[in-house]
Amino acid sequence: MTHIVVLGSTNMDLVTYVAKAPQRGETVTGREFRTIPGGKGANQAMAAARAGATVSLIGAVGNDAYGARLRDNLEHSGVDTDFLRTVEGPSGTAHIVVDDEGGNSIVVVPGANGTVDHLSPGDEGLIASADALLLQLEVPLAAVVAGAEAARRHGVRTVLTPSPAQPLPEELLSVTDVLVPNEYEAVTLTGRTDPLDAAVGLLELVPEVVLTLGEAGCLYVSRDTEPLAVPAHQVAAVDSTGAGDTFAGAYAVAVAEEKPLREALYWAAAAAAVSVQREGASASMPYRPEIEAQYTA
Repeated sequence: MTHIVVLGSTNMDLVTYVAKAPQRGETVTGREFRTIPGGKGANQAMAAARAGATVSLIGAVGNDAYGARLRDNLEHSGVDTDFLRTVEGPSGTAHIVVDDEGGNSIVVVPGANGTVDHLSPGDEGLIASADALLLQLEVPLAAVVAGAEAARRHGVRTVLTPSPAQPLPEELLSVTDVLVPNEYEAVTLTGRTDPLDAAVGLLELVPEVVLTLGEAGCLYVSRDTEPLAVPAHQVAAVDSTGAGDTFAGAYAVAVAEEKPLREALYWAAAAAAVSVQREGASASMPYRPEIEAQYTA
C-alpha cells in the first residue's frame, strides 16, 4: 500500500457559523459553534488515509484535553500517530468564521505546533520509508526545511502547500518537487494576479505547480510539459474549510499510485468536491469509495 508521511500541524478548529462574516469593529450573531479536529498537517494526513494510503504524521499536540481528542481522531481515521509528540502546554487552535456562502477566515494559534522546529530521532527514517512527504507551513520553517532535505536525501517526492502564505527560502524551494498553492498564495509568492501567469512564475522556484482555483478547478504547470487545466466538479458548497488540504492529500495518493496526470488531478478535485459539501475540515474528508463515486459521477 502507498505510504505517505505528513510533517505538519494538528489543531483544534473552533468554528463559528454566521450568515455574513463581521467587518473590522463589527459584531454579528452566529447561529452555531463547533469544536472540530483540524490543522493543515492533520487534515492532509486524514485526507490521504481516507483516500487509501498508509499515513504517518510527524508533529505535536499539547498535554490538554484537545491534544487527547486530536490524537484519538487521527487514529480513528487510520493515521499512525507514533511520531506525533505530546508536549507540555496547550495544543494548537484555529479560530474560524464560516459564512453562508461557504467562505471562511481563519486565525491560527500554534500552541504545541510551535515546538516542531526540528526532526526528532526516527523522523528521518520514517520519511525515508515514504512514497511521498506532505508539507505545509503551520509548524516552524526550520522543521519544514529539515523534512524536505531528508526527503531529497532519500529520493522521496515532496509536496508543499505554502500556507500560511509567506516568502519561501531558497533552501526549501531547492528541495521541493511540487508546490500546491491557492490563488492568494500564488499571488503572494509571485506578485502576479493572473492565475496562469502566477503558476508559470512559480516554475522559476520549483519544477511542478498545481494551482488550486476553487470552483474554477485547478491548473497544472511544469518545466517539461504544457499547462493543463482541470475543471472542478460542480457541487453546492457548504463549507470550503479543509478543501485545499483534502485536494493535496488525495493528489499525493494519486501520484504515488502512479495515476495518469489528468486522472490524478481530477480524482483529487473529486475529493475536494465531496469535502465542500459538508461542514468542518477533518469531518468533511471523504473516504475512497466516496471519491470514486464523485469521480465517476
